[in-house]
Amino acid sequence: MHFISDTEPQKAAGVTIGGKAENLFRLKRFGMPVPRFVVIPWETLLAGFSESEMVACLTDAFGNTSQFAVRSSATGEDGEAFSFAGQFESYLSVRPDELAGRIEDVRRSAFSERVTAYRKHHGLPGVSGVAVIVQEMVDADAAGVAFGANPLTGNRHEKVINAVFGLGDGLVSGERNADQFVLNGVEIQYIPSNDQAEPALTDAQIYRLGEILDTLARELGQSQDIEFAVRNDEIYLLQTRPITTLAERPAGNYILWDNSNIVESYPGVTTPLTFSFISKSYEVAYKLFSAYLGVSEPVIRKNERVFANTLGFLNGRVYYNLKTWYHMLAMLPGYSINARYMEKMMGVKEQFDIPESYRLPKGKAWWSILKMAVQMLFRFKALPRKRREFMQLVDSTIAAYKAIPFAEKSAGELMQLYLDFEQKLLLEWKAPLLNDFFAMIWFGMLQKQCEQFTGGKNPNLHNDLLCGSNDIISVQPVHRSIAIAARIAGAPALKNLFLRQNEHQIHQTLLASTDPEFAGVSADIERYIADFGERCVGELKLETISYGQEPAKFIKVLKSYVETGITGAQFSGAREDVIRTNAEQEIARCLKGKTLQRWKMGLTLRYTRELVSARENLRYERTRAFGIVREIFTFIGKRFYTDGVLGNARDIFYLTKEEIFAYIEGTAVTQDVKALVALRQEAFQTYTRRGTLSERFATYGVPYQGNDFFSTDRIEKPKGDLKGIGCSPGRVTGRVRVVLDPAEVPSLNGDILVASSTDPGWVTLFPGALGIIVERGSLLSHSAIVSREMGKPCIVGVTGLLKMLKTGDEIEMDGSTGIIRMIAR
Repeated sequence: MHFISDTEPQKAAGVTIGGKAENLFRLKRFGMPVPRFVVIPWETLLAGFSESEMVACLTDAFGNTSQFAVRSSATGEDGEAFSFAGQFESYLSVRPDELAGRIEDVRRSAFSERVTAYRKHHGLPGVSGVAVIVQEMVDADAAGVAFGANPLTGNRHEKVINAVFGLGDGLVSGERNADQFVLNGVEIQYIPSNDQAEPALTDAQIYRLGEILDTLARELGQSQDIEFAVRNDEIYLLQTRPITTLAERPAGNYILWDNSNIVESYPGVTTPLTFSFISKSYEVAYKLFSAYLGVSEPVIRKNERVFANTLGFLNGRVYYNLKTWYHMLAMLPGYSINARYMEKMMGVKEQFDIPESYRLPKGKAWWSILKMAVQMLFRFKALPRKRREFMQLVDSTIAAYKAIPFAEKSAGELMQLYLDFEQKLLLEWKAPLLNDFFAMIWFGMLQKQCEQFTGGKNPNLHNDLLCGSNDIISVQPVHRSIAIAARIAGAPALKNLFLRQNEHQIHQTLLASTDPEFAGVSADIERYIADFGERCVGELKLETISYGQEPAKFIKVLKSYVETGITGAQFSGAREDVIRTNAEQEIARCLKGKTLQRWKMGLTLRYTRELVSARENLRYERTRAFGIVREIFTFIGKRFYTDGVLGNARDIFYLTKEEIFAYIEGTAVTQDVKALVALRQEAFQTYTRRGTLSERFATYGVPYQGNDFFSTDRIEKPKGDLKGIGCSPGRVTGRVRVVLDPAEVPSLNGDILVASSTDPGWVTLFPGALGIIVERGSLLSHSAIVSREMGKPCIVGVTGLLKMLKTGDEIEMDGSTGIIRMIAR
């Protein structure tokens, strides 16, 4: 009898052993733990053999083994395209005297009706050979199946493991419930079965299976579906095959998604109401901005879909659609003249197919550029006046809306108030758009001149020159809140209250007290909230509860300042003034005797400081405007709850703006709003559980079908020191504190803040930080600007930051060079 043992793969040449047997030999070649096996080729089965022959051969191979598994291995079985899962017969716990019969049963199953139907359904030819695998039976403590990618969601960075105690036949047949484990990086999500008191696998076994799946994916070129058994804490692989149920990558409609900047404004999962509101805002803003840059009105009208899709909403997270941004860039007159230069200037690294209609004839393009340049010069000269007018408009509009008794309004009246507010303010965003544009240009010019005049000796000089501007509104909340905390700490009774009570008890006590000290602090808090009540974590997300809506949240910040003893002396401005003065002296030395260059640098520095400060200040005006929108929709939610439309007033955030208005106006396609909300809440809870998506990934075809949002360009752990963009100078050594949710951290207490991204609301954590390191962001991001103003060392744009650093690590960070050096774990 001709058979092939697991130690003689070379004997498989010229005979038919099938896909499953080939995969077992591969596992052996990779050093994987596979129980002993032999393969009986199709040719041997056709030739026939006697039972005595078979017993002699198998005794030779297995010795005194008392139980076997008998499995099929057909041509094409367990292949890349078709698995034939469950089509052929397999038998477990087969005794030696049953082997001949079971081998014959497996051979006959190749001709069964179900296999014939399977081949016909998939357009496959008839029987072309089935070998039989006889394998040593593992008396398993636990067994199961494991997938190197999530076969249901398509997530290539989740591993799904199903396991039961004992043999795995009950799992495969569906007769027994299984424990399910989802392995995402270093985190295990455990979903227990209904009939088991403890997990079928230990954490160590789950991680070992994860390592095995990674090895197989690397060696075989794609994610695998394996069957395994565990005996005495040893894992044995019984078979492997590619995951054939993963959706194929669709063709066409290539889109590149990126959230490296917008995540600062919209971190984490964002609700449908916020997305529906901001997507329209972005559409209007960039139509307006494109018109400013010379794109004609007919071209803008013709490309409505481009402007309507600047943002994407993927697993509840906001992303830039870089394809539409590239198409907007291609509409500009300059693109027709020098496309590659335009792409480089705007930082576009990916290219997309551009409709020929976007390109202007070169003569017409030059004329458009000239006309635009003249217009932009006048707009730049008029920008200070436009900013003042915009601020006056914001102040007057918001003051008028704050005086409106929203609680007395009907849902229809609240809707009309929103629409009026949109016309008065949200569509009048010219000044901030222009300021951002000019800030980008002048900041780039400053960086280039500093490098040119100093020979690149101080790569952070342009940042040092921007320290200590003293006119950025974002640091005012810090100074004001620290001043209130100092007043509290200086009054024994108040300090005792803030140290002993929680924020809600403190708030109630302050409101009820007639003590002059208590009343004075209460008045300070009211004034702060009137001025900065919208400046909070997630301030641009409508679902966020602001300090104005819940003052106890701000009192919690004050409580942390009192507890940790943070004082105003830490923010006297002396450090940033020294940094700025030293930088100015360095420039003066480099340009000594060069009158023209000094004039040029002075002009550039003046405009850059003005524009960067204004950029941050205008962002706060956006926050104030969003606060009014938040209030309007919050009260619509309360009205819907009162009227029985919603089960909870805050459910309003799970509807889109269009759905809310359609319900009010009688054009809703779904009248059962509660059911719609329940569906959304379930979906968004799933999005939260699935975790953070990749910073940048591509999709093909319909984005939600067959695409991997979690990583197409997997970020590997960097080798050596971490490196980012140095934004604010200073070299410090300290302990890392990784913060995912700033609301859960009362104070950093002298640790180095490490975060994936920040928004302006994080500023309340900055006073207690020794330094700030952020995975996302740029030189003009909020964390960079405020850190420079406060004189805190800051590094942003650190690839792989949260993969490398953990709370408690001791590091040295250099805010000038952007280098982060590990000292101790």
